[in-house]
Amino acid sequence: MSDDTFSLFDLRVDVIATDRPMVCNHQAGDWFTLVGENLSFPPGQTFPLYPLAALLPLLPAKQRPTHRNDWMTTDAEIACPDPQCGGRFRISRTGVSTFRHADVTAVPLPPCSDSE
Repeated sequence: MSDDTFSLFDLRVDVIATDRPMVCNHQAGDWFTLVGENLSFPPGQTFPLYPLAALLPLLPAKQRPTHRNDWMTTDAEIACPDPQCGGRFRISRTGVSTFRHADVTAVPLPPCSDSE
């Protein structure tokens, strides 16, 4: 059987304050993590839907290795999507987890060619 493993960065998203007031239901110091496809929140902490919806498309891209010149490698702070809110979200790569293709999808890997 061929090696079907791949690695993704583990992420932590922290709410950080700016000089503008936050108007959404997130507080400076709130955070959540992403490992693989799983979001984890501290016990009892909530997170508002609309900022989460704005962050979700960026998280899979931040999980993957990127070229050092790619903006996805260097840019880590995302503004809250509410134009009246001063909240920001800092996405940090905190570690690496390894997964098996067969554990995350039912679609089989195509056969390897000699050039791969």
